[in-house]
Amino acid sequence: MTKLRLSTIPDDRPVKITVELPAPVFRDLQTYAEILTRTTGEKIPLDPAKLVVPMVQRFMATDKGFAKAKRTIPVTIKGAV
Repeated sequence: MTKLRLSTIPDDRPVKITVELPAPVFRDLQTYAEILTRTTGEKIPLDPAKLVVPMVQRFMATDKGFAKAKRTIPVTIKGAV
C-alpha cells in the first residue's frame, strides 16, 4: 500500500450559528463597519455581520492564555460537526 504524507483532510465546511447580541454591541459593530468602509474607501457599505468571524479569529489568535491552554489542556469537543 502506498504511504502518503497526508492522511486525512480536516472538515473545514462553514458552520452556521445564531448569536444574540446586546443592542449596544450591535450598534458598535455597525459603527465599526461604517468606519472600516470609509477607511478602506469602499463604495458599498460593509455588512456588520461580516466582521464577526475575523474579530473572533483575531481575538483567539492574540489570547495568550487560550493559546497556552490549547497546547496543554486536553479538550474533548462534543457534538463536533
